[in-house]
Amino acid sequence: MSAQPGTPARPLRVAIIGAGPSGFYAAQALLKQKEYQVSVDMIDHLPTPYGLVRYGVAPDHQKIKAVTRLYDRVAGDPRLRFFGHVTMGPDISHEELKTYYDQIVYAVGAQTDKRLGIPGEDLRGSHPATEFVAWYNGHPDFSDRTFDLSTEAVAVIGVGNVAMDVARILALSPEELERSDIADHALLALRSSRVKDIYVIARRGPAQVKFTNSELRELAEMEVTDVIIDPADLELDAHSQAAIAANRGVQTNLEIMRHYAAIGDTHRPKNIHFLFLRSPVEIIGDGQGQVVRVKLERNELYPTESGYLASRGIGDYETLEVGMIMRSIGYRGQPIPGVPFHERWGIISNTEGRVSQYKSGEIVPGEYVVGWAKRGPTGIIGTNKPDSVATVRHMLADVPTLQPVPDSQADPLAFTSFLHDRQLRYVTWEEWKLLDAAEVAAGERRGRPRVKFVTVPDMLAAIDAAKAAQTPHR
Repeated sequence: MSAQPGTPARPLRVAIIGAGPSGFYAAQALLKQKEYQVSVDMIDHLPTPYGLVRYGVAPDHQKIKAVTRLYDRVAGDPRLRFFGHVTMGPDISHEELKTYYDQIVYAVGAQTDKRLGIPGEDLRGSHPATEFVAWYNGHPDFSDRTFDLSTEAVAVIGVGNVAMDVARILALSPEELERSDIADHALLALRSSRVKDIYVIARRGPAQVKFTNSELRELAEMEVTDVIIDPADLELDAHSQAAIAANRGVQTNLEIMRHYAAIGDTHRPKNIHFLFLRSPVEIIGDGQGQVVRVKLERNELYPTESGYLASRGIGDYETLEVGMIMRSIGYRGQPIPGVPFHERWGIISNTEGRVSQYKSGEIVPGEYVVGWAKRGPTGIIGTNKPDSVATVRHMLADVPTLQPVPDSQADPLAFTSFLHDRQLRYVTWEEWKLLDAAEVAAGERRGRPRVKFVTVPDMLAAIDAAKAAQTPHR
């Protein structure tokens, strides 16, 4: 038998899969509401929480990472438990998970890059930008990647904030990087980097870029790098002028770019070049499978029926000598076995946050989605808060019609017993805080925000060492 969930005697049991921003905002909304008693378990593949904030935000953006203080307050609520180092699929299946929770929230993000779909994309030296970002941020799944930084020129395809982060990290001096929490292996590799020219390539014009004013403005603070923009590239066609007439953010971006164009080349050791209205059409190798250049086609803009300014090639080509390509043209989620997936959109199939069957639209009872896995890769970290709140509102509305799990399975000890029976080494919030303290202490010794552990075995060993140090010796 199952009691009605949401009472003090039988709290609503919720699993949140993913410990990134959208997961924490969903947890916060559940814990703040007064309608139902809740018991929330946050489950993450990694031993560490924070998701995109730890492994996606650039290491020199420490102010952005301060949002984790809010997440720490959410995690401090006794009604929330953290289970790190537990992977849905290999460790617990979708069907098994459903036996312990009344509701499941997927907060798994968009983990993979979209492809360019052009010849040569798989040559050595052609990379998804997210892998480079994860590598320099010390993500355990990517810490063993290698990037050949002996080349003098790199092309970054795309003009979102991730593309800007990649370009900036390549353009910073070792001294600038040492003031960040960049992973040690990346710092070591970038110290000996020979990269001098970074080309940021946009298929549309300067009025259509996606990066924020702050991302563009901070390029002026770089110590060894000039920003190179041809003033002629900043002259807008009539359609672009009309489109941005009321958009102050885009106008500010253009003002900043015109400022850079006016300064030009001051003969610093490195350059970030912006190339607009160009699309890569082929990546060319050297015969041994290594990228040596990229072929670009010039574009023009034209309005579609909806008013969107699209780009199309005009048959005018040029080549750019580069030894590495970073593609950053968008991101998509990965399917979870047993969970409906919208293949074309790259998201978990859903109707306003309720998981639904892709073709029929039929709602899957008790399953929900938030963040990029719900809406696609749009917005900034803060965008996830109203998104998660909206999904939680649907979750609460559905409680009266839920088919709850049996009371014996809803006992929080039932899930921990399952993990113990599987002999899974999970990481608690208290254990994460020990790891966090060890990283911060290592950073203090070197004048850095933190020094990250970048492999799971090293993380678990550090936790064990910290716990041993807490145990009084007889």
